[in-house]
This record gives sequence, structure tokens and C-alpha cells, in this order.
Amino acid sequence: MKAEATQDARTSAPVRSADLSAVAYEWIEELFVSMRLAPGAFLRTQDIQALVGIGRTPVHQAIRRLSAETLLEIRPRNGLRVAPIDLARERHLAVLRRDLMRFVTEAAMRNLSSNDRVRIHDLRRRLTDDPEAMDVDRFNEIDKAFDILLIQASGERFLDRTLRPLHAIARRTGYLHLTQLSGANGLARTVERHLVIMEGVVSGAAGTVRAACDDLVAYAVELIDDLEARIDPRLLDVNYPALRASSTPGT
Repeated sequence: MKAEATQDARTSAPVRSADLSAVAYEWIEELFVSMRLAPGAFLRTQDIQALVGIGRTPVHQAIRRLSAETLLEIRPRNGLRVAPIDLARERHLAVLRRDLMRFVTEAAMRNLSSNDRVRIHDLRRRLTDDPEAMDVDRFNEIDKAFDILLIQASGERFLDRTLRPLHAIARRTGYLHLTQLSGANGLARTVERHLVIMEGVVSGAAGTVRAACDDLVAYAVELIDDLEARIDPRLLDVNYPALRASSTPGT
């Protein structure tokens, strides 16, 4: 990622700080979701700069946004802390995410352009073309693109600062469950639920989409319950061996 970020910065000059801040935000969010920024870990702004290969000011701007969204915690004089996994909090947030998903999908269906429909069909194709090649990282890339498309199609910019972080928090917990517990079977069940939403949005089936959003969030809560039952919640941070081994700054 660092090499790609450096290359992008060189080939897109002159690049405004706001543009680089947006790029930094996207990449840091991906590091958060994939737990390469380990939940609960303490680090410095310089550590994140080294990971994304972008200068201090854009990274600092991205960090401030991520802090406002509760994905990172700014500790004055003590650097940063990655928000730990808090299953009790996430169970409460699931209700808010469900309601916002209902709102955004219904709003998006009213505003879908022909280009939006083409993009959704393409995302659906990417989810179904080669099931054997599908992994969690590839799924999350497609899922994130679909989430952003819906937010943009809804025409409500407020959702970018509210629903996006809720998706990121849920996606990180899903990443943990899929990589450590449920594997390919869990991923297939997740993909299946997203396909129902995609098909419903394109066809304009509001009732189907609403029920599918509720089902997806209910499934996410099932994963939370399963994590709570099978892993000591006090260990769902840098103390969890699988996270500690793969999430050190600079990797």
C-alpha cells in the first residue's frame, strides 16, 4: 500500500491537500477494517504516515475525521489509539445501522440513475463470477463500493459522516469473525444477503430491500453474539494473538 500511495501522489500532481486527505481517509479506514491497525493499539501519526505513504497534513486531517467518527481516539501528548472492539456497543449501534440502511436504500431507489444501475450490476457480477476466488478483502472492497454508491444516490450527504463509520465498525467485526471463526461458509452467507439487497434496489422492490436490510443486520448481530460466546471480549484487542501477530505498525 505504501508504494502505491507514493506513486499515486507523484503521478497526480498537483494534488490538493483535500484530495490527499480523502485518499488517506480511505486507506486508513481499510487498515482499520482489516485490523492491520489492531483494535486498542496505541500508535503515532508517523506510524500511519509510514503505512499509507502520504504526508503529515493530509494524514492529520484524515485522523481528525476518523476520530470524530469514533474509529480512532486522539490522546493529547500520547498519540493515537485505535478504537477497541466493543461488542456491547456494537449490538446497540446495529439498531441505528439498520434504521439508516432502510433510509438510505429507499432514498437511493428513488434517485437511481442508469449509470448507478450499471454499477450495481457490475458489483453484483463481481460478487458472483468466481465464488472460489472470493475472500474477505475482496468482498469488503465490493461491499464498501456498494455502500458508497447508495449513499451518493440517496442525495443525503449527511449519511457520509454517519452511516459510513457504522459500516466500517460492523465490517471490522465481520472481518474478525470471517477470518477467525466462520470462514468460507460465513462469507457465502454474507454475500448471499448482499445480493438480495442489490437485486431489490435495482428492481425497486422496497419491501424486499427493507426486509433484506433487516436480515443483514440481524445476521451481523448473530456474529456479535457468536464472538461474545466463543472469545473472551476482554481479549478482542491487541491481546488477541491473531491480531497482535498481524497488526504491528509498519507491516
